[in-house]
Amino acid sequence: MNLAVIKSRRTLITLTVTVAIVLISLKAASAIPLFGAGASFPEPLYQRYFSQYQQETSVNVSYSTIGSGTGIEEFINESVDFAGSDMPPTDEEKSQMKRGLQMVPTAGGAVSVIYNLQGVVSSVRLSRDTLGKIFTGQIGNWKQVNTYLPRRDIKVIVRSDSSGTSFIFTKYLSAITHGLIKPSRKPDWGFKVFSSRPQNGGVAAEVRRIDGAIGYVEAHYAVENNFPSARIENQEGRYIKPSLDQASKGLVNVEFNQDFTLKLNDPADGYPIVGLTWLLLYQKYPNQAKAQGIKDMVNWILTKGQDLNGELGYTRIPDDIARQAIEAVNQNITVGS
Repeated sequence: MNLAVIKSRRTLITLTVTVAIVLISLKAASAIPLFGAGASFPEPLYQRYFSQYQQETSVNVSYSTIGSGTGIEEFINESVDFAGSDMPPTDEEKSQMKRGLQMVPTAGGAVSVIYNLQGVVSSVRLSRDTLGKIFTGQIGNWKQVNTYLPRRDIKVIVRSDSSGTSFIFTKYLSAITHGLIKPSRKPDWGFKVFSSRPQNGGVAAEVRRIDGAIGYVEAHYAVENNFPSARIENQEGRYIKPSLDQASKGLVNVEFNQDFTLKLNDPADGYPIVGLTWLLLYQKYPNQAKAQGIKDMVNWILTKGQDLNGELGYTRIPDDIARQAIEAVNQNITVGS
C-alpha cells in the first residue's frame, strides 16, 4: 500500500479519535449534575421540571425542599448550585452573596386557606375582614365567621420554618389589615397560635388532625391532598376559590421590577393570595461547565418547561419577561470566584 495513503489514513483515524474525545468531553461537561434547595411552594413543579429535563438532556438536577429561608442560607453558604425562594432576599442577605445574585422567576401560584370542620359540607367563605381577624387572633370561634357554622374554637396552624409561603400569605394579610401583620417569612402573629409546623406537609397534616383547624398551604398541594379551601373575598367583593384560572387573573396585571421581583400586594381581580417563585442563581460559577449547565437549565425552564406549569396548577411567566430573564442569565452569569 502506498505510504502516503497509510499516513493519510492514520491522520484521519487520529483526527476522528480526537474529535470523538472532544465530543465525549463536551457531553460530559454539559451533563454535569446540578443541585438546588429551598422553597416548598414550587416543589411539585420543580420535581416535574427536573424529571422531564433529565429525560431530554441526561442532566441530573436534584432539588431538596427545605423552605425559602433555609434555601437562602444555603445559597449564601455556597453549598448549592441554585436556590428556590418565594420572596426576594433582604439587602443584608444580598450583601453576603459573594458570587453575586441573579433572580429568575419561574412560576406564579396561589396560597390556599385550608380548614377542617367536621360535619360541614358547604364551602367556607372568608371576607377580607374576617380572614384578617382570624390571623390576628381577634376572632376565635367559627360561629363568629358565619352563623351557619358550628360553635367550635378556631385553631390556627402556621408555618414554623422560614417560609416563602408565609411571606406571600402575610404580604396579603398586611394589605388587608393595614399593616397590623408585617410581611415576613417567619411572622410574629401577635397572638398565641394553636401550633406551628414545618413546610406545607406539616401544616396540612396538623390541619387534617385537628377539628376546627385553619392553616395555609400552596394551592396545588391542597388540591392534591383533598383539602377544602376557603373562598376568599377579593377587592371587588367577590368570593373566589383558588384555581389556576383565578390565580392567573390575580397576576395578569403584575408589574415587574428590573431585577424580576414584582409589585403586588392586593390584586383587584381573581384570587387575591398569589405570588411568584424564583430561582436564585450565582452570577459567577467556578467553571464553564457549571455556568453553561445553569444557563441551559434556565433556558429550558423558561421555554419548554413553562408548558408544564398549567398542568400542575401554576401560572406561566409572561413570554416577554421570560425572554428578558433568559437574556439576563446569558449576559450576567460568568466564570469566576
